[in-house]
Amino acid sequence: MTEAVAEAERVLRELEPVVERLLERHLAAARDWFPHQYVPWSAAHDYDGPLDGTAWSPEQTALPQAVRDVLVVNLLTEDNLPSYHFEIATRFGRDGAWGTWVHRWTAEEDRHASVLRAYVHARRVVDPVALENLRMRHVGTGYRSGATTPLHALAYVTVQELATRQAHRNAGAACGDRAGEQLMARIAADENLHMLFYRDLFADALALYPGAALAALADVLEHFEMPGATIPGFRRRAARIAASGIYNLDVHLDHVVAPLVRALRVTSLAGLGPVGEQAQERLGAHVEQLTVRAARARELFERLEATSRSSERRPEVSAADLAQ
Repeated sequence: MTEAVAEAERVLRELEPVVERLLERHLAAARDWFPHQYVPWSAAHDYDGPLDGTAWSPEQTALPQAVRDVLVVNLLTEDNLPSYHFEIATRFGRDGAWGTWVHRWTAEEDRHASVLRAYVHARRVVDPVALENLRMRHVGTGYRSGATTPLHALAYVTVQELATRQAHRNAGAACGDRAGEQLMARIAADENLHMLFYRDLFADALALYPGAALAALADVLEHFEMPGATIPGFRRRAARIAASGIYNLDVHLDHVVAPLVRALRVTSLAGLGPVGEQAQERLGAHVEQLTVRAARARELFERLEATSRSSERRPEVSAADLAQ
């Protein structure tokens, strides 16, 4: 057994009592809900194909383009659950409290893709053939988190669950459809409970391994990407989503990074050692850089909005503009 493997096993073993406690809390807080109750079935009608229904066409939906984009991104992200399950089951294990949590989390997450797809189809939000082709390509590629240690894996899921919660919540608020708003709020509530589990587990990891855990968090935040970043055409969709305000650097900073930094008391942690102190400095620098980038992107969106109003059309925002 290598030193890295032995260390990973030690971390998982020492955190398992915390997992058991947080799992009990999660099960007490979670409420059953039923996806079929959130789909506007009365708005649906048959598609072309074996049922000889009506083919999809763009005018069948009134949802704004950015909302359609975020629904596609959110749905295809949730579709990759098999890869996510493999990732966390491989890293955290399938036995004991860890295994119970992994399977419970997977069961809860599995509702999201199925109900989102039903909603998108019932409301005829996007071309269902193009959507299925994207799903096959995305899920067929799979997903790898790149997490090198259990602490990196925990840091990533802590950030990712909060980001996903906010993306679902904002998508619902922007869709202008009561059924869509209720559905996305319900999914966001699931993601919030998952985030609380991981955030509080990571807080205990910080207490046990302050330097190493803080370094893992710094690594994750500096290089963070949503798991849907490998979706074909993601950057173009993400640009439109950001321009609309549904999820952009301001949202990421104000509703993901800053709340986590406060909740985990990153700036006031002591006894970190050289690695941890360096990570603390890196995190401070990252927040400053993110603030500058968010302001720059905000100015770009405001210029584009002004141009759009003057020309009575909204220009397309390129991924290159957003990356500056």
